[in-house]
Amino acid sequence: MNKLIEQIEKMKPFFEKISRNKYLRAVKDGFITAMPVVLFSSIFMLIAYVPNIFGFYWSESIESMIIKPYDYTMGILALLVSGTTAKSLTDSFNRDLPKNNQISSISTMLAAMAGFLLLSADSIEGGLSTAFLGTEGLLSAFISAFITVNLYNLCIKNNVTIKMPKEVPPNISQTFKDMIPFSVTVLTIFVLDMLVRSSLGSNFAQTVIELFQPLFSAADGYFGLAVIYGAMAFFWFIGIHGPSIVEPAISAIVYVNLEANLRLFTEGEQAINVLTPNLQYFVATLGGTGATFVVPYMFMILGKSKQNKAVGKASFIPTSFGVNEPILFGGPLILNPVFFIPFILAPILNAWLFKFFVDVFGMNSFVYFLPWTTPGPIGLIMGTGFDVLAIVLAVILLILDVVIYYPFFKVYDKQQVEKEMEESEELSSNEINNTVESNEPLPDSSAKLSENINVLVLCAGGGTSGLLANALEKGANEYNEPISAGAGSYGNHYDRMKDYDLVVLAPQVASNYEDIKKDTDKLGLKLVKTEGKEYVSLTNDPEGALQFVKDVVNEK
Repeated sequence: MNKLIEQIEKMKPFFEKISRNKYLRAVKDGFITAMPVVLFSSIFMLIAYVPNIFGFYWSESIESMIIKPYDYTMGILALLVSGTTAKSLTDSFNRDLPKNNQISSISTMLAAMAGFLLLSADSIEGGLSTAFLGTEGLLSAFISAFITVNLYNLCIKNNVTIKMPKEVPPNISQTFKDMIPFSVTVLTIFVLDMLVRSSLGSNFAQTVIELFQPLFSAADGYFGLAVIYGAMAFFWFIGIHGPSIVEPAISAIVYVNLEANLRLFTEGEQAINVLTPNLQYFVATLGGTGATFVVPYMFMILGKSKQNKAVGKASFIPTSFGVNEPILFGGPLILNPVFFIPFILAPILNAWLFKFFVDVFGMNSFVYFLPWTTPGPIGLIMGTGFDVLAIVLAVILLILDVVIYYPFFKVYDKQQVEKEMEESEELSSNEINNTVESNEPLPDSSAKLSENINVLVLCAGGGTSGLLANALEKGANEYNEPISAGAGSYGNHYDRMKDYDLVVLAPQVASNYEDIKKDTDKLGLKLVKTEGKEYVSLTNDPEGALQFVKDVVNEK
């Protein structure tokens, strides 16, 4: 097993390169930016339809009023995502362009949204059809964003723009600079739209959906689920944030399926599409990638090793809310040969069991979108519309994951107990034999910072970064240090960084160091990345977190 892990580690640079792909990043970050829309709209669907489960039904007029915010937010999700994806991709391209010749992200957002409407909206009497402006149009949204930013980059890079005299105000000059790229983009997409409509008789969005429909169906099967969630766990196991690679590839599918499930559910039919966002959050990655919900409890309750008990106590609360980095790096689970099999196997079996309940027992799949930080069993029950079978499944999943992890946990716990005994014996021996005291002066860690330092901690989704940011805030208050900290996610960081002095990368986004370094260098900020156990230690040690920041700030 150790040799297998060594071989896998050799492939890590290749997988890291994939995870840094600017197009995958743009899709993921575009979705993260639009997530408030999804969460907001879901509230109204819960209000509108959850009462039905208990025999209460709103009148048609009240129901129509309640779901109106949903229709005007989630109903145009693809339109919004075309803009946010274009903005994210623009930021990536700008890293490689000189400061005085950057692409306007506002202009690319507008062009991508205009292009998306050309590709996806059909003219009807009195307006435009909205059939493909929601989740059905997500693939077209990505394509529109990619075309837009690449054409802008081509024009800006080669100075194919209208240049105004220096005396013209910058905002006016920028308007003229964007005219040619905007025109080239919209006209190119318009031609593409005309070609597709004339040759196939349908709009581009519908054509793309029909083209990828076999892939959607395959992804919803047992083999597809195994590949998706097995790959997600595999990448995380070798230290690369798996969802960053896998999620962009399935993002369109999962949201199309979720909306289709909601439509089936409200019509009184079974929600049958298994592959949805909440399948990942509350089933396949129950408690975080690797289906680790039960693991901290096993460490804390069943562990005989002092270290395992301490790690379990420190990580069971965040893991219960889907933030499992403390157990991943504190255990550690990732790159630990003992846990390779359960880490990959548990997510796959969880997803298969969920599909079995849907296909065989007639349980509803997920119909409501809930925040990923919702505790897994609760998210499973609420997300399926309080289906009674979901309550049974939640209990079975927890038992299944305990059964999968237990034998491997016992092996690891025994190893740790033996290791602790050996270390204890060595420590006793060293205390007896150590008669020489070091005369080297201890470093002065008490000196306070002379100026305010603002620290931005970045991770993939915003949850893990909050752990360190909170530790820093707590330490700053306790020791009266002029440090303030904020948490954020990679992809939404660029617009925020100008307000900070130091950026700290959590281990899950440390592979993006070189990309973010370009951003911080432009703004004159310091950047530091952290490793697994180091990061977990800092999140549980406010004083140590403060000293870490002070050392980085004072470093020449």
